[in-house]
Amino acid sequence: MPAHMLGRTALPLFVACAVVAFGASDTRADETCQSPYMPKITGEEEFVYVWTLGIKGLGDGFDKVVTIDVRKDSPTFGKVVDVDSVGGRHEAHHGGFTDDRRHFWVAGLSDSKIFIFDVATDPSNPKLVKTIDDFTEKSGGIVGPHGAYALPGRVMISGLSNTARDGRTGLVEYSNEGEYIATHWMPTAENTQGAEVEKIADGYGYDARVLPRKNVMLTSSFTGFDNYMRPLGEVVQDAEAMKRFGQTMVLWDFHARKPKKVFHVPGVPLEVRWAWGPHNNYAFTSTALTSKLWLVYEDAGTWKAKEVADIGDPSKLPLPVDISLSADDSMLFVDTFMDGMTRVFDVSDPHKPKQIYEKKIGSQVNMVSQSWDGRRVYFTSSLLANWDKTGSDDEQFLKAYHWTGSELTPRFEIDFRAEKLGRPHLMRFGSASLYTN
Repeated sequence: MPAHMLGRTALPLFVACAVVAFGASDTRADETCQSPYMPKITGEEEFVYVWTLGIKGLGDGFDKVVTIDVRKDSPTFGKVVDVDSVGGRHEAHHGGFTDDRRHFWVAGLSDSKIFIFDVATDPSNPKLVKTIDDFTEKSGGIVGPHGAYALPGRVMISGLSNTARDGRTGLVEYSNEGEYIATHWMPTAENTQGAEVEKIADGYGYDARVLPRKNVMLTSSFTGFDNYMRPLGEVVQDAEAMKRFGQTMVLWDFHARKPKKVFHVPGVPLEVRWAWGPHNNYAFTSTALTSKLWLVYEDAGTWKAKEVADIGDPSKLPLPVDISLSADDSMLFVDTFMDGMTRVFDVSDPHKPKQIYEKKIGSQVNMVSQSWDGRRVYFTSSLLANWDKTGSDDEQFLKAYHWTGSELTPRFEIDFRAEKLGRPHLMRFGSASLYTN
């Protein structure tokens, strides 16, 4: 990438991960779950962008990007410094940066709109520059754009459902300029697309992540529109609805965009986190309904998947949601929504994770974002508008902590209800120094 676009302080993540393997310096502090094709923040993150669901009657009631100042010497440290509403409520969920990190793509699950923000011109004040409102039409029937994952000059968007609203879906590629390129449907029992199938091919989707040096992409699975837009209490009481959750992960030939193997991973595997080490050919996921950690790994040239640990007490349905793997591949943060806990696992032996710490973050907790140097960890509360808790348990917050290596200690917190902002969901880190020549 041109140096004038990235600034002297930026490094590609795929180069930086090699630095970590041989001893990272304290100056490298980006979020650990980013695409390896992106430039990397050096020095501490300066802003946290929070994609937030609007609540009717609270503030303007609209979905919005909320910018929080986390510069430690700033007079507005730990405060909201900018709010950019997109108009309406779209079930704000996930998103991500382009590979040059100049634009932040965020999406709504209810109407499949995608909002593109310029975060480079003024990182403290993102600006909405484009709205994609024909995603379903262009993609050939996919609804529920979930994430936005940076590829060279492109963005990969994983879908959650289709116009039949039954969960079968695919991956959709766009150019960085927001032009549709291609759709890649998930393999199904009716059309495996040549993939080896362990047990079933359900066609569901959720996350998508790439391990470039092995030319593999791994996708996970969730559920269809009719489930994720219903109240959670109704879904769990509906036996037929509970059958319509994902049980698969798919390993793809990344360059060819062809599925190679469909693993049977029962219980709804969600976030995918590849290890960073140059010889660590494995990824973790957690299963929401069975409360397990799973490992997908290469063994003598063959890719396999197996469960490797319980998360909390599976019989109590703690509902694991987001996970965050440390940059040195030694520790994994795992959030569980129902009990509001985060648990830290020692995964230095990825086949035998051991829980070493736990802390209750709030009455509910969803997302976790960990800095590259492992010293700062951020949490947000909202899962889905219809799945969040009610009454006094419907806490809505961003909480920031310092991680000492053995415990979390508070840095600051923002009550999104008190600030009349809504339900905070996705977080991404920003830095003005990234764009400094």
